[in-house]
Amino acid sequence: MRETRSFPEQPESVTAARRFATGVLRDVSSEVTAIVELLVSELATNCIRHTDSAFDLTVIQAGREIRVEATDYDDVGKPTMRSPKPADPSGRGLRIVDALAAAWGVEHRSAHGKTVWFTVVAPAPERAPQLAR
Repeated sequence: MRETRSFPEQPESVTAARRFATGVLRDVSSEVTAIVELLVSELATNCIRHTDSAFDLTVIQAGREIRVEATDYDDVGKPTMRSPKPADPSGRGLRIVDALAAAWGVEHRSAHGKTVWFTVVAPAPERAPQLAR
């Protein structure tokens, strides 16, 4: 399953991107959905704050792996993990992604823009214990 939606460069797009991702993943556990929702919020916020373009959010689910990609069309800037001080009001987004995602990375597009992506793995469904016959 793969679904993509475009969002304009405006603060309201962060909430819309979260709703889109959680709607796509409606059959995933609430724990995984909460992680995806937080990480989408971080990527969407970065797209709004650090680029001058709209962005696309793509959610891909293959088996238990979920990959989310945020693609902007601004060739300025390179996503980097920062080390903010406790009093700094921002700069923790990619640290949060790094802490909660199974993997993440940045792919620079040949023409313009970049994709920041992360993966999470949904746990295997628990099986009910088998009763002896």
